[in-house]
Amino acid sequence: MTTPDQLAAVRYLVDDVTAAVDFYTTHLGFTLRLDAAPAFADVVRGPLRLLLSGPTSSGARATSPGTPAGRNRIHLIVDDLDTETDRLRDAGLSFHGDVVAGPGGRQILLTDPAGNLVELFEPAHAPAAITPARA
Repeated sequence: MTTPDQLAAVRYLVDDVTAAVDFYTTHLGFTLRLDAAPAFADVVRGPLRLLLSGPTSSGARATSPGTPAGRNRIHLIVDDLDTETDRLRDAGLSFHGDVVAGPGGRQILLTDPAGNLVELFEPAHAPAAITPARA
């Protein structure tokens, strides 16, 4: 099992590992850890390790063909959602829907080259410090 001092990982199935590496490293600030294209790549941003598995990887064979990605996504916090959205649109990237606002903040869904979702989230305000309850 992953220990607390190791990075936890999320696996995304992608059609083109090289395009996915370019997307995450160029536009979203990830760093390439391992490039085994065309089968697999490993990128990291802060404590998030993202495993990019191409069609020939063992990870891609773990699910049945046609299994939908669903609404699962990685969640990246941004300081200014409008600036990030404009920057990424100017780079020719695609979004899934428009900005949605709620009590916790604002978000928009970005799609990677394989159609996986990335949520860009701008918190409404900095979270308050958690103080232990007194009995």
